[in-house]
Amino acid sequence: MSSHFVEVGSYQLSKAGQNAPGDVFLSRKIHESDRIISVLSDGLGSGIKAGVLATLTGTLATGCIAADMSIKKTARLIMRSLPVCSERKISYSTFTIVDVDGGRDVRIIEYDNPSYLLIRQQSEVEPVKIDIPVTKGKRIGAHPKPATLRWSTFKARFGDRLLFFSDGVTQAGMGTKALPLGWGFNGVKDFAIELISDAPDISARELARSIVMRAAYYDGGTPKDDITCGVIYFRAARRLLVVSGPPIHPEDDAELASKFAEFEGKKIICGGTTANIIARELKKRIHVSLKVMDFTIPPPATMDGADLITEGIVTLGKVVEYLEQDAKPEHLPENAATMILRHLLDSDTIYFIVGTKINDAHQDPNMPVELEIRRNVIKRLGALLEEKLLKQVSIQFI
Repeated sequence: MSSHFVEVGSYQLSKAGQNAPGDVFLSRKIHESDRIISVLSDGLGSGIKAGVLATLTGTLATGCIAADMSIKKTARLIMRSLPVCSERKISYSTFTIVDVDGGRDVRIIEYDNPSYLLIRQQSEVEPVKIDIPVTKGKRIGAHPKPATLRWSTFKARFGDRLLFFSDGVTQAGMGTKALPLGWGFNGVKDFAIELISDAPDISARELARSIVMRAAYYDGGTPKDDITCGVIYFRAARRLLVVSGPPIHPEDDAELASKFAEFEGKKIICGGTTANIIARELKKRIHVSLKVMDFTIPPPATMDGADLITEGIVTLGKVVEYLEQDAKPEHLPENAATMILRHLLDSDTIYFIVGTKINDAHQDPNMPVELEIRRNVIKRLGALLEEKLLKQVSIQFI
């Protein structure tokens, strides 16, 4: 796997009183061509109607670019497909489309969203932007004045951060005594640079979350609009090893322990038997933590050389459930599954070493249906990490 990684993170709050966001952030990784497509779309207004139009925009953008349509042609197609408000004479959805090719070549098309922010070595970089007029065509509700797209391209450097956000961020606090004109682009820029200066390794998701939460703070804790921020971070890959299950042949125990000890990165053991094997081979001691108590998930443990030790199949099954529900760690109970989820979110290249010795208890027909064989749970977990979180995943069975 590559030592470099393109991390994509986002965070979002809906307008107060709305059950659904009117902004949409979508990302898609095209493994065959090593491309990442990210779209932030802001539907006109708020709520379900705005969300549907924003989702249409985001889905159309990612689908077209994935089908090898150029980003410029994709933007024109979207502009000509979107309906126009008959009263306000503006499109029902704005968008920012980011196409990262090969981990370095970045192409961006913007329409009516706040300008994106590129931070390099804790300073703003302003790539050249070209205006592209687009005639929307003769349709009911269309206006004669052409819309204008903003096109830019640049080569990303190691450590670059690309931030893009909806106007719920820049307009936060508007009308208040402290921020009569809103937080503004420069306010967001100064805040982001200060965050990066204080925490140089801050993740893409945490940076996006911090910006959104600060915008909500300026709105008095009650968002006056949908607030969405996306961040793309070009950096060294963060490695994580997850070991679960004893090898099918006991003579391979020493090899498993050796691979665990020599791995460079964060390390997690899932399964009591697996932990005992590694502890025995490496002559380490395991200590169960009673500070984290959740009656639905067995407690975690610690060992010198391991970042986390948990129970196996039940805990991993819970992690899969969290990922399928798009659960956020800060909204979950503190338990071993949440701790694993946090490690997964903060990592980029994730290696699984899976023992194939079958635990007879997991074949009991009286056990819950969710308690699948370990290897199937981890295959599902790996697929979710690749599809939903754009992680690089490797699974080795022993």
